[in-house]
Amino acid sequence: MTQAEFLRIYTFMKTRYGIDMSRKKEIIQGRLENYVRNGGWKTYTEYMDAVEHDFTGKLEKQLVDILTTNHTFFMREFEHFEYMKQVVLPWLRQKEARRKDLAIWCGAASTGEEPYMVAMLLKDFFGLEYNEWDTKVLATDVSTGALKQAMAGVYTGEQIENLPEQWKRRYLKPVGNDGCYEVTKELKQEVLFRQFNLMEPFPFKRKMHVVFLRNVMIYFDHSTKRQLIQKVYDVMEPGGYLFIGRTETLERDSAPFKLVSPSIFRK
Repeated sequence: MTQAEFLRIYTFMKTRYGIDMSRKKEIIQGRLENYVRNGGWKTYTEYMDAVEHDFTGKLEKQLVDILTTNHTFFMREFEHFEYMKQVVLPWLRQKEARRKDLAIWCGAASTGEEPYMVAMLLKDFFGLEYNEWDTKVLATDVSTGALKQAMAGVYTGEQIENLPEQWKRRYLKPVGNDGCYEVTKELKQEVLFRQFNLMEPFPFKRKMHVVFLRNVMIYFDHSTKRQLIQKVYDVMEPGGYLFIGRTETLERDSAPFKLVSPSIFRK
């Protein structure tokens, strides 16, 4: 991979998706090398020509899937879910007592663990009242490959190991003979998965009460992060909660969220 080819791929990902890979030439080459060779392209230039002239968008989606990391797991940063249960949901139950309509968005849904956990938490919290509420969770990700796994909702026994036993029994069922488990149809119906690029204008018709944007801003530079946070702020209800990854921070010149707990902010 020449320096010019690296710059072309880096610029493409930065411009289209806000993903900063300026220091990741070796990673880009390592992930693309076999794919480009097996696809019959002689050079990365030839490959990128194909990507940019493929009006179906399939090659671009494949490029994004290869270069984006979708690492997540059940119970990740569980403190956030405890805060949801103890603080956020009681507030929402009172605030939306009349409309009974919640707007919750997982903006980096990856392979589905996070939104499914949110859905489990909502079902547990509202209990017998659950059917009276509109609690569908919107879950988006830039990677179509990750979303395909998320919609299938199939996980290994090791992946679900840390989930509470009552959640395993209620929301997962054994599937096949290889020790895998599938999210129940009942729970799948509570999560709406969609492919979405965070760099695009937000299409939401209503304001969000809760936004999970965890462990995705590590891929963005300062300017991109600032613009994204402002967009998130603008689409949230007054008093709404934003959850980010525990290793992430919001810059002082970002939108005027108020820090209420480590990695938890409020509009």
